[in-house]
Amino acid sequence: MAEHNDTGKRGEELARRHLEEQGFAIVETNWRRGKYEVDIIAYKEGLIVFAEVKTRSNLGFGNPEEFVDHEKQRAYVRMANAYVIKHQREEEVRFDIISVVMTANSYRIEHIEGAFSAVELGRR
Repeated sequence: MAEHNDTGKRGEELARRHLEEQGFAIVETNWRRGKYEVDIIAYKEGLIVFAEVKTRSNLGFGNPEEFVDHEKQRAYVRMANAYVIKHQREEEVRFDIISVVMTANSYRIEHIEGAFSAVELGRR
């Protein structure tokens, strides 16, 4: 597996653990529909979170969360709609970005709750 794939997988593991430490139950990981994928779907107290995990080993090109563009956000909204309909879920939906920066000896996680919304995207 390519090094960037290993970095991404490790970042997703750290993000899952972070959500669990925050009291979330992980419902799905790498949930696919068509050509799109949601990294993590988590549940807590009437809330379903669709989380995009972005992992980088350096910040030379910017912060990881800056790479979640409007197209990716729209895909997440479509995926959330499909998931909610398929699984007949009625909870509130939130879209989060979990940014992971890893170095040789440590990592930093930034959890951006409500990073974007379907309403915001509809206005653009």
